[in-house]
Amino acid sequence: MAESANSRINTLNFNVGVLGHVDSGKTSLARALSSTASTAAFDKNPQSRERGITLDLGFSSFTVGLPDHLRDTEGKQPYDSLQFTLVDCPGHASLIRTIIGGAQIIDLMMLVVDVVKGVQTQTAECLLIGELTCPRMVVVLNKTDLLPPNKRQSAIEKMTKRLHKTLESTRFKNCPVISVAAKPGGPEASDTEEPQGVPELIELLKKQMYLPKRDPAGDLLMAVDHCFSIRGQGTVMTGTILQGSMAINDTVEIPALKVTKKIKSVQMFRKPVSGAMQGDRVGVCVTQFDPKLLERGVVCTPGSLRTLYAAVISVKKIGYFKGSLATRAKFHITVGHETVMARVSFFGLPPLGASDTEPTPSEPCSPETAFTLDREYFYQEEYVTSQGEGSSGPDPEQWALLEFERPVTCPSLCLVIGSKLDTDIHANACRLAFQGCLLQGFEDKGYAETVLPSLRIYKTKHKEGQVERVTDDYTVIGRNLFKKETNLQLFVGLKVTLSTGETGVIEGGFGQSGKFKIRIQEGLLPDTKQLLSSTSKKKGKGGGKGENEEEPKMDSQPVSIHLHFKRYVYDPHKKMVQS
Repeated sequence: MAESANSRINTLNFNVGVLGHVDSGKTSLARALSSTASTAAFDKNPQSRERGITLDLGFSSFTVGLPDHLRDTEGKQPYDSLQFTLVDCPGHASLIRTIIGGAQIIDLMMLVVDVVKGVQTQTAECLLIGELTCPRMVVVLNKTDLLPPNKRQSAIEKMTKRLHKTLESTRFKNCPVISVAAKPGGPEASDTEEPQGVPELIELLKKQMYLPKRDPAGDLLMAVDHCFSIRGQGTVMTGTILQGSMAINDTVEIPALKVTKKIKSVQMFRKPVSGAMQGDRVGVCVTQFDPKLLERGVVCTPGSLRTLYAAVISVKKIGYFKGSLATRAKFHITVGHETVMARVSFFGLPPLGASDTEPTPSEPCSPETAFTLDREYFYQEEYVTSQGEGSSGPDPEQWALLEFERPVTCPSLCLVIGSKLDTDIHANACRLAFQGCLLQGFEDKGYAETVLPSLRIYKTKHKEGQVERVTDDYTVIGRNLFKKETNLQLFVGLKVTLSTGETGVIEGGFGQSGKFKIRIQEGLLPDTKQLLSSTSKKKGKGGGKGENEEEPKMDSQPVSIHLHFKRYVYDPHKKMVQS
């Protein structure tokens, strides 16, 4: 056993995601590259076999010698060999959830493009997922055998040029493009046909690979993609260790089911090992567990994951998404290894000079403006993009509250992707809407009453009325600010401003028709008194009660009253606040 445990340490596992549009030949390419197929590899799903489409993450691997650039300065090798684990992600549009789940465990992305069809909708979506989750990429132009031999080279060059242009504005600018024919003659052809360009692709992958950061410290988190039983042994969960490490006899938790199990044995590609760490692809055997209960999910150190009913995330719109991102709208949220519907509410930093002007989005934030419950935030009807026509600056920093339709189990600070997966599959539109990082999770089912009131997101309100008449030098009567049925007691003590410049305080109601009394502490200005007295003269003689019935028109009243206040969206008492 010790010997096999050492073999684990001396083989570096490097995860390569094989992504691309449906039917671009990803599975054939993975098969051509692979020597060892794991349980999930090569379309185990019967529906998938019928349609020739990968319906689930398939995994397979091949081992090569360690490339020279990974030896240390003295020529020593930190590892004996290099194992490429290929994660074949489905290209079928309705399976985008699976791709997002798979992309979180990938060190390098291999984007497979059908050389005849070029970039298609899902190719673009895969590219976006790659940008969010993966530092490096190789583009593989597949099915070159379908091009007429005399035009093959020029067609490959043309497509390579087009791809470089597409990738110019992404993090994969200048990434290598290579052409292959993974299954000459197509899926129906006999297996005697040799794949073309595969040895060159393996060399390119070796050149592109790097030492991924692997850290055995911290809590264990393993993404499980399959679960099955072996008679007399127990239940095997296969997956990739996203963080931490595990060893035989460790106790692990399956948080979705709230059960803990002891690890009986661990294997890496059919070889028994005593333990495994971040980045390794493993099979873990436990006893007395029904595999039907867990097809995909996570396994972790007991108590290390939280189950959340709502969360606050940082948020950034994905440029290719055409729709607007409106507050209160529902999106599919992929977080950890789950995809769940959630209602989304956007908020940002208070606009500069926010007290009484129309809000303008704040400037992009410095890193100091990390999210905290101690700060006030401004409610947004929708996600705010950078202003101005043709403006290419970054969007202002903003956040979103996600309220999940069912609780989700996930690690803190994990990637969050919001999408509209109910959009027509065949519509030529990007369905990935926004991405972000989970900053704060709410584990209390009653979070709306217990936690949300401490989230100080406010809306600004502005009401306008008119001065009806002057009572004395320090008091005026106002109208048209409130409806007849408004409870004026709520507004007593709030500050108002007159259009002539004076500030006053609402003292209380006046009569039954929604009128109110304002106290002007500094007294009315002489010009204001003159203006108001001349207006009341214009109303004609006869004053008294008749005046009440025939209200003067709004625009004949020259002095207006302005009331500005803010309300916290999640304040159960709906109090009005003035700064």
